[in-house]
Amino acid sequence: MPDISSTLPNWAIKIHRAHGSPELNDIQDVFHGPLSSRSAGLRKDDIIEIIIDSRAISTDSENIARGMLIGTTRNAVEIMDDAGIFRSIARDVIVEVRLIAHMRVPYLEDREMMTFEKEDMRRRSSMQEKAEQMADGGMDSHLWG
Repeated sequence: MPDISSTLPNWAIKIHRAHGSPELNDIQDVFHGPLSSRSAGLRKDDIIEIIIDSRAISTDSENIARGMLIGTTRNAVEIMDDAGIFRSIARDVIVEVRLIAHMRVPYLEDREMMTFEKEDMRRRSSMQEKAEQMADGGMDSHLWG
């Protein structure tokens, strides 16, 4: 099987190198075989192209955004584009998302991502507790009901 990193478009090579040039053949989608062995879909850090509805942009703008997937929200897809600029693209104007290359293993096999999410949940929980304390007048408040 040819090395998939050698087939990357020129714009994606810089992102691939900045990511440590991971071996891409071992982290591709698996569509066939036992259900438990299949994996498909976008992952954080994937190299993608987003086709934008040309009616939503000025006539002199290119309707393709290229870059690395940073994250998604209910309303937007966030990327670091090929120029290194953060872009948040509204889902309403996205016509198509093209996967160029996965840069991480599937979610359930990604120990680094699992560790990050556990730490992030702890951080969010701690911030929520602090916000609740501040809303209740702080820890030192003396409310005599």
